[in-house]
Amino acid sequence: MGKKFLRKKEQREKKRIARERVETLFTLAERVFPYSPELANRYVEIALAVQQKAKIRLPRKWKRRYCKRCHSFLVPGKNARVRLRSKPYPHVVIKCLNCGHIMRYPYLREKKARRKGEET
Repeated sequence: MGKKFLRKKEQREKKRIARERVETLFTLAERVFPYSPELANRYVEIALAVQQKAKIRLPRKWKRRYCKRCHSFLVPGKNARVRLRSKPYPHVVIKCLNCGHIMRYPYLREKKARRKGEET
């Protein structure tokens, strides 16, 4: 086996480990949030550091669960307000109640993808 192949294999292994750690940290943040929100926020910060270092993408389900400004773990009803808006385009509005940051995510594209999946 060549050096290039081994390096690629090592990189894949590092990324796999990083994905596992990010997943573990976010699930821990989710579990520990009711008792200690500060610890949950710390878990999110560590997960983001791991993700940045390993250059991996966060899964969508976790990407929308933390504030992009203050890096706090968001739980709807506790420290985040979630609203659906239809104008000017259909989107979800998430407001962090810690820092007031507003995040908007379109959902028309997801709706179309789901509709296409039902047709086939």
